[in-house]
Amino acid sequence: MVKSQIKLNSGTLNISIIGGGAAGFFAAIRHKELFPDHEVIIYEKTSKVLGKVKISGGGRCNVTHACDSPKELIQYYPRGGKELLGPFHQFDTSHTIAWFKNQGIDLKTEADGRMFPTTDKSETIINCFLHLVQTLGIQILFNHELIDFSVSEDKFNLVFKHGHTQVADKLIITSGSGETSWNTLKKAGHAIVPPVPSLFTFNIDDHRLKEFPGTSWPLVEINIVGTKFESTGPLLITHWGLSGPAILKLSSFAAIELFEMDYDFLIAVNFMHPYSVVDLTRLLKETRESSLNKLVINTPMQGFSTRVWQSWCISVFHIGQKKWQELSVKDIEQLARHLTEATFKVKGKSTFKEEFVTA
Repeated sequence: MVKSQIKLNSGTLNISIIGGGAAGFFAAIRHKELFPDHEVIIYEKTSKVLGKVKISGGGRCNVTHACDSPKELIQYYPRGGKELLGPFHQFDTSHTIAWFKNQGIDLKTEADGRMFPTTDKSETIINCFLHLVQTLGIQILFNHELIDFSVSEDKFNLVFKHGHTQVADKLIITSGSGETSWNTLKKAGHAIVPPVPSLFTFNIDDHRLKEFPGTSWPLVEINIVGTKFESTGPLLITHWGLSGPAILKLSSFAAIELFEMDYDFLIAVNFMHPYSVVDLTRLLKETRESSLNKLVINTPMQGFSTRVWQSWCISVFHIGQKKWQELSVKDIEQLARHLTEATFKVKGKSTFKEEFVTA
């Protein structure tokens, strides 16, 4: 077994960063920008870096959020908001936007506040990071998994799999859901909260969804039945259930509770948000009066694709070829309830283990 140690320039400080994801790269780049004389090394346990950056935001990479108030920004974090207030006063979203602007990357803001590169390509961010790492002289060592470390005389003695060792002046751990790193930190005396998955999709086997993967709604409201958790935003039908920002946000805020439920729960979806069942009943009655001779099946409600609306009119609403004038008060009330209080049984999460974050 070959043992090796990185040789440092005499008199320099070694900054060792564990994990080649977005956090590890930005920590390395920012440190090297502020302290160019320091030796900065990123250790990645696999043969690839920035994998989750590539798939984030549907491959477009949602870089940050258009909120420049730290007090408001921490409300977007389901846990740890209070602890983030101080760091956000040091470096907030406006700093992030300016930093990328300085690298020649413009960001754009979408209706829900998410910010993406104007190219709509995650490769824009990845290429930026890789270029800066090369330009600044930051080393990346692949297939280096940290398995242990100790501290002596204010130095970190790092031990990697396959026998590699390193003495570091500073150690930054950005290993995400890396269990080995957590166990190593626990051995060093840190308290580790038991981790659970976050930001995942919902597995739902329901006839209302089966024929329509790729179909989306621009704005819905979803709540987990029997809990306080709810979210609003775009919704997407997938081959295995439901996804989209509204689902991912809900999974994030309820991550611990959903883990405790073993991912077996009910959700209620209001496809007509912000209308309540009462508001929508009133609207449907008005529609009936103004569209007497029109077929309901040919007049989709807001947010509905024609395919979904026509299919649901037949198989879900059971109003097939009825005209608006043929709908009874009971029909309208049931339709309003279907559209604002549709329940779905969730059995499991992210079939392909594509969770983005660990809570």
